[in-house]
Formats: sequence, structure tokens, C-alpha cells
Amino acid sequence: MSTGPGADSAPAPNSHDDAVRSAALHHKPAPATSPEPGSKGGTFSSLRIRNYRLFATGQVVSNTGTWMQRIAQDWLVLSLTGSSAAVGITTALQFLPMLLFGLYGGVIADRCPKRRLLVLTQAAMGLTGLALAVLTLSGHVQVWHVYLTAFVLGLVTVVDNPARQAFVVEMVGPADLRNAVSLNSANFQSARLIGPAVAGVLITAVGSGWAFLLNGLSFVAPIAGLLLMRTAELHKVDRAPRGKGQLREGLRYVAGRPDLVWPIVLVGFIGTFGFNFPIWLTAFVNDVFHAGAGTYGLLNTLMAGGSLVGALLAARRGSSRLRLLVGAALLFGLLEITAALAPSYWVFAALLVPIGMFGLTINVTANTSIQLATDPAMRGRVMSLFMMVFVGGTPVGAPLVGWVTDAYGARVGFLAGGAVATLAAVGVGLVLARVGGLRLKIDLRRGRTHVAFVPRERPEAQPAEGLAAAA
Repeated sequence: MSTGPGADSAPAPNSHDDAVRSAALHHKPAPATSPEPGSKGGTFSSLRIRNYRLFATGQVVSNTGTWMQRIAQDWLVLSLTGSSAAVGITTALQFLPMLLFGLYGGVIADRCPKRRLLVLTQAAMGLTGLALAVLTLSGHVQVWHVYLTAFVLGLVTVVDNPARQAFVVEMVGPADLRNAVSLNSANFQSARLIGPAVAGVLITAVGSGWAFLLNGLSFVAPIAGLLLMRTAELHKVDRAPRGKGQLREGLRYVAGRPDLVWPIVLVGFIGTFGFNFPIWLTAFVNDVFHAGAGTYGLLNTLMAGGSLVGALLAARRGSSRLRLLVGAALLFGLLEITAALAPSYWVFAALLVPIGMFGLTINVTANTSIQLATDPAMRGRVMSLFMMVFVGGTPVGAPLVGWVTDAYGARVGFLAGGAVATLAAVGVGLVLARVGGLRLKIDLRRGRTHVAFVPRERPEAQPAEGLAAAA
């Protein structure tokens, strides 16, 4: 799962270049040096921390159950209705609460103890899985039951998502934040390798109900992990006091930060139109390849393999660049267009691996860039806005993509999503190139060259120290 925010000190920039960029955006002098969180310690450095190990262990169990339920839920809706649009409606209902109430979830996460919130939300999510299991195993399930449980799960996620992301830095501290975010994504994608495969076997052998039951029971693991954590080893984070106007304050904060606005805009377009894989994959399996639930599970597993590779590469990476975000988004869109036109099943299946890798790169790069550029007291609200835009656009995009897929076919639906992602990457890339020119700098301490976005110099109002350092 994507994760993130919260820190007991100001967020450390990715490198000196990022410090210059942030300083110029705010018309403040750049610091002479700046620490680089996550630059040392290796791919699995966060796992040396006991509290994080407990968290990660619990999450891999519940994530496996979550992926089992996702596959079973999509296939159950398709079986009950025969409609890709109905699958889109289910997905939309699950993410509609994030669109409607996501920002309020961030306010709650900033105000309340994160671990206590997570125990409550994880328990509630487990109960939704058990409720759907009872309905399905008893033979009384109807499509509106699936719609309702998806919506309730979405309501819980409104609070769970920002709280879970904000809790990561309390476990590992700001120095290991980027690594922990990447490992959380690797955790989620590792479960995605197992969950769909197991779900495909269960659905074929005994039906969807058992997948829902195992998902409900899987939430015992993260709850136990949270309860076993040592409070004294958590990093202290000051919570935002109760007060009026905190939601508007968060929006104003983001609006004044181009380095936050444009990554959020980009992931908004991609999340709304480019990440509708439940719709496209069910349609391809059912209408193009004329296969069953096992094939659907295999396609999800292949995409998860690519996503896992992307997550592990991100864990090794020492920085998160806007240039990398734009480039990954462009390749992601072009690969979706190519997959939509794939002439055979195996070509289509093979293309899902790099699609998963670049999709995960978009998620992790945007997530960590935004977290590390945000003040600690604002992280819950900023990350709730990020998640609201990233997954909250699904209620808009999923029914539309589902309708296009039903009306014009799976290939046209997939191609349209890839085209929107490509155009969004090109558009945001051009805007960033205008707002902040590409600047080449050689880092002699590391013996390598990197490219970063920094604001264009304006002769009439140059922050002397910051721009001198950038030159």
C-alpha cells in the first residue's frame, strides 16, 4: 500500500537541488547543505526497526486478503450482471467516499492518535469482508449488497488511508521514510502476486464467498501488529490542535506550492482514467480472450510482478524527481495504448509487467515527493488531498470507462485510458518545463549527473542566495 506522512522535524528535501527549488518557490535562501533521507542503509533498511517489522508483517497478510477480495468482488459482480459497467460502478462506489470526504479524513488523521485510529479502521474493514462472506456463502447475495459493502469499505478508507500513511514516519522516522514508503508498496505488490492467484483457484473450486471470508479474517494480523508495538520506540509527532478552518488552511497551503500542485494534477488524471484495470482486465478476459477467473487472476499476478519490481527499484533509489514522475507517466500511457492493440493473449499479458512497473513508479515517486516537501503538521491533509485526487477520481472515471468499454469494446476502452494518461504526462511536463527549467548539475561527491526541475530565474525578483547556489 502506498504510505507516508508525518515527522517530528521539517521534511528533509531530496537533495541540495530540491532545497534550492523549494527555496526559490518560497523566495527563501537555500540551505548550504541538506540531509538525504533514505540515501543509506540498503533496499530493506526500514525492516531493522521492530515496530515497522510488525506493521509490515501484518500488512502483507491483510493485503493478500484484500487482493483476494478485489478479484472475487469483480468476478462476482460480472457473474451477477454480465456488465463491465457494473464492475465500474462497484469500483466507483468504493472510491466515492474518498472523493466526497477525503479531505475530512486528513483533518481527523492530523488530530488523532494514528495507531488507535488504525486499530479501529482495520477492524471495520475486516467486518465488511465477513459480512460479504456471510451473504455470498448463504446464497443470498445480490449486486446491491456488493455495492453497499464497497461503499462502506470506502467510508472506512477515508480515515484509514491518511492515518496509515501518516503513521509510517512515526515508526521509522524521517530518515527512512522514502525507503519505508517503497517497501510498503513492495509489500502490497507482493500480496498482489499471491492474492489473485489464490482467489482464482478459490473462485473456480468453491466460489467467491471463501475469498471474502479469508479476507475478513486476515485483518487479525495487522491489528495484532499494531497492539504489539512499543510505544516508547515511536517517533513523536505533534498533532494538529482542533480549530476552525483547518480544511481551508490545507487547501491554501497546497495551492501556494507548485511543487505539490502539479504532481497531484498528474496523478489525478492517471488515477481517474489510467488505473481502471478491474474494468479492462475483466472485459479482456471475458470478451476478447473468452477465458475464466483463473486467467483474470493470472493477469493481475503478472501486473503485480511488474509493480513489485518497480517498488524494489524505488526502495533502492536515493531520490524522487519530478522528471522521473513525468517520464514514468508518459511511458505508462504509451504502454497502455500498445497493450490495447496487442494482437495476442501472450503479448497482452507480457505488456502488463512493465505497465505495473511504471504505474507503481508513478505512485511511489509522487507519494514520497509530496510527503518530503510538506510540513509535518500539514501532512495528513496534504496526503488526503493526494489520495482524494488519485483514487477519488475513480467514481468519475470508472463508470465512464466502463460505459466506453461496454459500448465500443475492451480495446477501445483501454486505449482511451492510455491516451488520457499520455496527454496528461505531456501537458504537465510542458507546464513544469515552463515553471521550472531543466537544469543539469554534476554531483562531485557521488560522481554522477542528475537533472532536476528548478524555478526559472526572474531578474526582477531573484532570491540571491538560492539562485546563486543553483547556478
